[in-house]
Amino acid sequence: MPLVAACTASAPLAPMETVSRLDVERYAGTWHEVALYPNRFQQACSMDTTATYTPQGQGRIGVRNRCRRADGSEMAVEGVAEVVNPATNAKLKVSFLPAWLRWTGIGRGDYWVLYLSPDYSVAIVGEPSREYLWILARTPTLPEQEYQALMPRIRAAGYDPQRLRRASAH
Repeated sequence: MPLVAACTASAPLAPMETVSRLDVERYAGTWHEVALYPNRFQQACSMDTTATYTPQGQGRIGVRNRCRRADGSEMAVEGVAEVVNPATNAKLKVSFLPAWLRWTGIGRGDYWVLYLSPDYSVAIVGEPSREYLWILARTPTLPEQEYQALMPRIRAAGYDPQRLRRASAH
């Protein structure tokens, strides 16, 4: 964090609400990134970004993120998500550190499911600082009307829809 940012006072963020219940088994499988807040750890990703979730039991979920670079080569990273709120399963901590470092608790990011369509075909995922945001779907793209219908939900969660960048599929 730059020193300037550390010294700047900002208004506290309103509490963020997640979905009331996440069925991990139904959430499992592959999700396509439809849109995101650009971030440093996905800079090399140019297109076809997916996340595949595999329940491992005891509140743990295997995570495999993959994407294609501009030259067409594939990039992938494996990690694990752990449920931190078993009452809803909607708040997780995700780590892509090597397994031997995960026990330390460092390098774990918040992964909160903020919206989930009733049929588990579209999700909005964010985290309390509102620096990261993803729109995920079971298909590589969403119809424009369906995508725009998500914007009020994103605003209500305290995010600026103008910062979203549409993901590229092929």
